[in-house]
Amino acid sequence: MSEVGSRVEGASSTCPGTLKEPMSVRVRYAPSPTGSPHVGNIRTALFCHLFARRHQGVMMLRIEDTDRSRYVPGCEEEIEESIAWIHIDWQEGPDKGGPHAPYRQSERAEKGIYAQWADQLLAAGHAYKAFDTSAELEEMREFQQINKQPIGYFGGKWRDASPDEVEAAESAGMRPVIRLKMPRGKMLVVQDAIRGRVEFRSDDVDDPVLIKADGMPTYHFAAMVDDHLMETTHIIRGEEWISSAPKHVWLFEAFGWEPPIFVHVPVIKGKDGSKLSKRHGDTRCLDFRSAGYLPEALANFIALIGWSPGGDREIMTIREMEESFSLEGLQPSPGVFDSDKLKWMNGHYVRQIDPSKLLSVVREFWSHPETQSYWKDRTPVEGEADPTQVRTGLDALCHAPEEYALACLKLEQERVTTLADFGPACLFFLVDEPEMDTKAVDKWFGQAHVPALLEAFIKLCQAAGDSASPETCEAWVREYAASAGLEKLGPVVHPLRVALTGKTAGPGLFELMSVLGPGRMLRRLRRAQGLLITA
Repeated sequence: MSEVGSRVEGASSTCPGTLKEPMSVRVRYAPSPTGSPHVGNIRTALFCHLFARRHQGVMMLRIEDTDRSRYVPGCEEEIEESIAWIHIDWQEGPDKGGPHAPYRQSERAEKGIYAQWADQLLAAGHAYKAFDTSAELEEMREFQQINKQPIGYFGGKWRDASPDEVEAAESAGMRPVIRLKMPRGKMLVVQDAIRGRVEFRSDDVDDPVLIKADGMPTYHFAAMVDDHLMETTHIIRGEEWISSAPKHVWLFEAFGWEPPIFVHVPVIKGKDGSKLSKRHGDTRCLDFRSAGYLPEALANFIALIGWSPGGDREIMTIREMEESFSLEGLQPSPGVFDSDKLKWMNGHYVRQIDPSKLLSVVREFWSHPETQSYWKDRTPVEGEADPTQVRTGLDALCHAPEEYALACLKLEQERVTTLADFGPACLFFLVDEPEMDTKAVDKWFGQAHVPALLEAFIKLCQAAGDSASPETCEAWVREYAASAGLEKLGPVVHPLRVALTGKTAGPGLFELMSVLGPGRMLRRLRRAQGLLITA
């Protein structure tokens, strides 16, 4: 470990982020199974993946599950499913094994891995046993708050307790925690690959718990011990951990270990500059899948929150991001989660799907149990697809004849932004009587020329047989406009569109007429006759 970080990105204190001679990179994504992974978690995992791939290195998945009180069953499986869904690959982990197994910290604790290192710190005088009760700790916090002092444990009576006092407490059956003895009167320096040199006065840093009373290690201890033992070269994690970094730097110094390179990636905020929340789009990763986002689009989008590949590039494949990723491109300023940009980007990826494969992609999306559950329980949100129309449209699409369903999808492929959008977009193709826009009906079905228009197209459909090409449908419209003495096509196109689709907007009229076919058009035109408004 003594040479780790000496020839890699971020190793220079004078020019953080500078790429030097490549070496074997080892990074870890180390989530706690205490809740569903959200955007920030997944971005950290993605950065680890991209950095490891860029340097032909190794990405580890390490499950930090020592906080058993907050452990959520099934969460570990969701973490793995989430990162695998957006094409993040890891080479070592609980599911794959590796030279540093086990990769669950609870299992490592059971093997006694952490206890031996805690004992070493105790023996060296860098840690101590503290026997404070919960009531005493609460009293300490209240005193600090009242007197406007820094909040935290800065030693109490146990930091410099004599061996006899410690022995007496243990003999009395008191269960201690083991705390790190932070130095006093020292400047602690964290060398961050993004921000450069960050200094902390050690007197302002409290003594963290390393081993809890139940014998389980805390994050501060287990993560750093594992990073050393697993030969981690770069610790890529969220900016919120910067305040804890001096404790971690001191741990490495106390052990005589060389620390990895710290890379604290910027926080993610909403477009309004406030902390990212659910209303901004900060939702569990797999909900994006259920909402109809493609994994390639989500990976592309979140990679660019706080990272710039240089130039004006925005659309990038995972391979292109792997080839371009560099710590130099990471920004210290907060990134912004722009849901409109995500939709735009996802729409681009939807349009890149080979039309011949589009139906299978949509049907696979809708067949997933989580997708149907998501839309079943979804509350309508302004600006998003209507849940009822999503369910009805996609159900119908999945049961429609394959050739007809694919023709419908192709017409709407240029207009949707998510896979779920195909439900509302294609609904008018798939129901016998599409819902009619009352404003459109009021506007067009009361005009004097419309009854004759509908009657003329009814006769055209009756005589057309089983099909009509887009060119044929266009000829019908143009010939009727000319015969009726209409200078523009609008008076023909708009009422026809409303009669056939119930809407005033949609794909090209001639193309959708061809897809509907003469039989469907005939039934809808006759229905429209019954909705005509007479003076």
